Amino acid sequence: MPATQARSSSLALVTLVAATGGFLFGYDTAVINGANQYLKAHFHLDAIQEGMAGASAILGCIPGAMCAGFLSDRFGRRKVLFLCAILYAVSGLLSAIPRTFTEFLVARFISGLGIGASSMICPIYIAELAPAAKRGRLGSLFQLGIVVGIFLTLFINARIQGLGDEAWNAANGWRWMLGAEVAPAALLLGLLFFVPESPRWLLGVGRDDEARRILESVDGPKHAEQEIAAVRAVLGEEEGRFSELFHARFRRPLIVAALVMAFSQFSGINAIMYYSTKIFATAGVGVKDSFMSSVIVGLVNVVFTFVAIAFVDKVGRRALLLIGLAVQVAALATVGAMFHAGYNGLPLLLAILAFIGAFAMAMGPISWILCSEIFPTKVRGRAMSVATFVIWTSCYIVAQTFPMLNDNPAIGPAMTFWVYGACSLASLVFVAAMVPETKGRTLEEIEASWGRR
Repeated sequence: MPATQARSSSLALVTLVAATGGFLFGYDTAVINGANQYLKAHFHLDAIQEGMAGASAILGCIPGAMCAGFLSDRFGRRKVLFLCAILYAVSGLLSAIPRTFTEFLVARFISGLGIGASSMICPIYIAELAPAAKRGRLGSLFQLGIVVGIFLTLFINARIQGLGDEAWNAANGWRWMLGAEVAPAALLLGLLFFVPESPRWLLGVGRDDEARRILESVDGPKHAEQEIAAVRAVLGEEEGRFSELFHARFRRPLIVAALVMAFSQFSGINAIMYYSTKIFATAGVGVKDSFMSSVIVGLVNVVFTFVAIAFVDKVGRRALLLIGLAVQVAALATVGAMFHAGYNGLPLLLAILAFIGAFAMAMGPISWILCSEIFPTKVRGRAMSVATFVIWTSCYIVAQTFPMLNDNPAIGPAMTFWVYGACSLASLVFVAAMVPETKGRTLEEIEASWGRR
């Protein structure tokens, strides 16, 4: 096999692993969307318990993300991804066979541990292997994996829902929706036997020869020597302690990472991903049409992620964020206005799709890309843990509170979406004021730039 072809194959396999990790993240995120109303009927849940069902996996995401940072810095990115694949498979099985609501919550918590850990490690893994000129596009493939997972899950949910009546779905349909996760988890586990460890992590623990071979397989000997020299230069300056994250030199990237992650969730994206079927039903759409509307939401999510892949390394991270956030604000304001005026059907669906498209081309993928780029090698795992802790805490708040806000006559869906729109407006102002451009720069150049600010 020619050298160039071998390099492309090596990088493609690594990217496939990150995308599969993203797929499982997306599957687990969206599967509750179709299952929640049948869980509610099966276990006789009230609004608070319905929120717990939607948010139970997120409670696992928080410790999963926090522990994965230390574990990946200590044992390597690849080993922790093996653990994630096992957690996904175990959760998929246990989520399909619970006898009580408590058992279901435990099974979803296990899934959350896998989601939290993989959501932290996959972006780092691809960022540490990809050449600088391709890092944005390849990093976007993690988000593509997420949105494909969401779309296929919504599609699978709709097909399973159509196999029986309401009684069958309440008894068995949701079990098949949740249990199907075992298949992609097994795929990820198999792929991990054929991919290398992160070369930057290997350099950090003194395994230079292994790192050189991997870097040469990705982009040739010249690239390998340049990367090794750059990484060694910054490794000599770093202590690699968690406390270093709060040093004045890295305070700004920590603030940028934390707020970008928080704003991405307080836009309300996962209120739609978890509850779109409920949202459309609230607007007066029938159950079957609500499921199909959710599938369309997932499809738009996929299509506009390709916009990010096409332009993130050309237009840049910052420009896409500003454009996407401006559209988000307008779309969410429109959704709130339509609920307030009592509109439903196609106009409401189009307004929600505009928001989904804007998020998918900007805030969705770029928040993960930025956070994987802006920290130094020795503490990148710990730093990403902080960022993912913030995103999953924010996600939990949204998932837990949406049913209560939506069902509250004093608040309702109109005010809820206006709040999400206000958060998106605050995000737009923050990005304009604080977020730098990182396209086309090596990880070491980005790190050095913070010290000059």
